[in-house]
Amino acid sequence: MNWSEIVKSLQTSEILLTATLQCDEEKVAELIQQSHLENTSILKYNDENSLACVISIAYYTARANYEIIRELPSGEGFADLVFIPRKNCNVPAMIVELKKDKAANIAINQIKRKKYVQGLKSYLGDILL
Repeated sequence: MNWSEIVKSLQTSEILLTATLQCDEEKVAELIQQSHLENTSILKYNDENSLACVISIAYYTARANYEIIRELPSGEGFADLVFIPRKNCNVPAMIVELKKDKAANIAINQIKRKKYVQGLKSYLGDILL
């Protein structure tokens, strides 16, 4: 990967985070799909672990404002990915539940039903699901 490709990847990561915080689900889906195609072998394309890695790569620049935790024990299960804001960062926490071929409301309902928000007991701000 050359320098201009690295810069482009970082810019795309920033655009993804901005789209996420603005709840622009179409842009988020487009950029995640792009990252998925670029970073996953066809042999593991639908594997949850591969997708979690893709999301970690796609949100690389989010690490400046977030601690990103995979498989956080929380409530009655494990949240696939949790983005916890770093101190003095005015951004909402985020909980990501991965689902294949299912509507977003299925994942959101699981987050609520299994009380994944309990893993953020000490966090007092907004939370995006």
